[in-house]
Amino acid sequence: MAQPPRVIDYEGSRYSTEFWNPAREYEDRAERIAMRAMLPPSGQRLIEIGAGAGRLADLYTGYGEVVLMDYARSTVIEARERWGSDPRFKFVAADLYSLPFVDRAFDALLMIRVIHHIVDVPRALAGIAAALRSNGVFLLEFANKRNLKSMARYALRRQRWSPYDRSPIEFVELNFDFHPTWMKAQLRAAGFTIQNIRAVSMFRLGLLKRWLGAKRLAAIDGMLQRPLAPLAIAPSMFALCQLPSPSQGEGAEGESLFRCPLCHQPLPAQPANDELRCANGHRWSTRDGIYDFRTVM
Repeated sequence: MAQPPRVIDYEGSRYSTEFWNPAREYEDRAERIAMRAMLPPSGQRLIEIGAGAGRLADLYTGYGEVVLMDYARSTVIEARERWGSDPRFKFVAADLYSLPFVDRAFDALLMIRVIHHIVDVPRALAGIAAALRSNGVFLLEFANKRNLKSMARYALRRQRWSPYDRSPIEFVELNFDFHPTWMKAQLRAAGFTIQNIRAVSMFRLGLLKRWLGAKRLAAIDGMLQRPLAPLAIAPSMFALCQLPSPSQGEGAEGESLFRCPLCHQPLPAQPANDELRCANGHRWSTRDGIYDFRTVM
């Protein structure tokens, strides 16, 4: 049996506070500008995969149901502590390679700052496509290897790998940069059409942040995201994609959202005794308001 792909695990980390500290206010603001411009403001059901502690969840208030999913249960707990008072939210610990959702469950899916940790991109995109309804939207952020800093470092011989090579580069274990042309090809192979591209957070320099301030620098970034998109020189690229083809089995309202990630049998719409059990006897915990599909009970 083939080994499952390697997965990065932020369990027990302080990513939500140590990485997203005041020094990255500009990046946070720039990403929010792109998301507000690209994501449909309302819909029935949305999921963010790799949502962490729910940093961006305030942007999803126009959706009737919101699923925040992450691989690390500790960060899902943080998200629940932040957003658990809103009944529209569900909190899920699960593996992107084994999504615990019925097909055609979502009309919007986001993955921000996640795919740079993904070894098997085609497999991940196939699962995402299966989870989306026809005409559903997928907003993807990916780390761009062909960014301006990378090209300058390569020209000055301060970087060994070429930013022009279209293959992904794993520059640190489980951290990948992607060439935009390669990523677009993967999206199209998974059945997506690309509707919109933005180049985001061009100005990741401490001097500029101190000189202009995060709010002003992000506003400048926002004005340049569309014009600079064709050049694809930003370290972060946002792609709004859509599934154009009609699909069968869209999922009726009131149907269970979840299926067993092991055997794909549907799971009950409501937990019993803090668990969901499939017809084959696989049991999944729903304790503390978290649907935990990481470990079978």
